[in-house]
Amino acid sequence: QVQLVESGGGLVQPGGSLRLSCAASGFPFSSYGMYWYRQAPGKERELVAAITNTGSGFNYKDSMKGRFTISRDNAKNTVYLQMNSLKPEDTAVYYCNARIPTIGGPMDYWGKGTLVTVSS
Repeated sequence: QVQLVESGGGLVQPGGSLRLSCAASGFPFSSYGMYWYRQAPGKERELVAAITNTGSGFNYKDSMKGRFTISRDNAKNTVYLQMNSLKPEDTAVYYCNARIPTIGGPMDYWGKGTLVTVSS
């Protein structure tokens, strides 16, 4: 079965850095793109970054470009999110996501999330 397990969250001060990890299993990891989402209190879940199966990363929010970097290690079935210059508004639960095709259509798989709190 597909499993995604996030780790690396915690409490950091504004301007600090954090590296999140997502360990994947149960599917051919190297054949699929991966995604990081986040959900802040009282807000909708939003896309943070995406990466192709070969390692080309993308950021979709201007507020995060230049600060967040997505990467992957296919040999370890792991995707990472390096977060620098963190701001209080980055506080959220961060989720790892995989979209895998099925007979009925694409299926989204989610980890349980890891909490990132940016506060002084």
